[in-house]
Amino acid sequence: MSLRSYIEVTKPRIVFLLVFTCLAAMVVAARLEFVSLSIKAWFLGLLAITAGCAGCNAVTCYIDKDIDSIMERTKKRPLPSKRINPPEKALYWGLFLIMLSLFLASLKNLLSLVSMALGVFDNVIVYSWLLKRRSPLNILLGGISGGLPTIFGWTYVANNVSLTAFLMAAIVVFWIPNHIWSLALRFKEDYSKANVPMLPVVVEEKKAVRLIVTTSFLLIIFSVWLFFSGAFGRAYFMTAIILGALMGALNLWLFIKSTKRVAWLVFKLSSPYLAMIFFAIIFDSLFS
Repeated sequence: MSLRSYIEVTKPRIVFLLVFTCLAAMVVAARLEFVSLSIKAWFLGLLAITAGCAGCNAVTCYIDKDIDSIMERTKKRPLPSKRINPPEKALYWGLFLIMLSLFLASLKNLLSLVSMALGVFDNVIVYSWLLKRRSPLNILLGGISGGLPTIFGWTYVANNVSLTAFLMAAIVVFWIPNHIWSLALRFKEDYSKANVPMLPVVVEEKKAVRLIVTTSFLLIIFSVWLFFSGAFGRAYFMTAIILGALMGALNLWLFIKSTKRVAWLVFKLSSPYLAMIFFAIIFDSLFS
């Protein structure tokens, strides 16, 4: 048992990316809604979403411990490798973090609490517990939770929900199936061995690729639509166009040449894409 294992079970790279989308929403909401937050409020808001995302990941790692022990890609994680043993320790750690996130959200306003609770429910109950092992729709319905940190960030600052907030959340929601399905295409045999019905496992590969490419273009459409909501300037628009062209070209390459290598490249580059889109959102809000 080590502190490193307890951090690892929260999947910190995923947490960082989702917290970054929340931060972007907080920055935009503060500018558009003319809200000034104290340093303490900023800290508590980011602590809340960090704890919520980390807690969900720890609990879902507990739920998925048997799957993770089968798949080559995941068998070295803290639970299947028994670096956290018994596995209930990870469950309690995750539940503690989730309760902390809900408590901190409740201190701000009701909408913050509701958005945090919905994110936890969708990720842990809908996706991991109910759908992941039962339906290829798992990532579509479960992916809603990926957009809720953005909604949380907005509601935490503004105590309302706007079209701009929904468009930012939609970018993440459509990013998730492109990200996860390209990973599942790369590790198709792994998911099949664990009986996880990810889309590339249960449908013909060409159809799976078409759907992956479709999600990429929906992602691009929503990233550009965000500019036309009127909240952003040219800096964001040019970034969205350039990154969208690169993402579109990469996914078209996958459509033309559906190999594991290209699928892996789509997966690996999708996270930097999302990070740069939300960095552009922050930059545009602060400096344009």
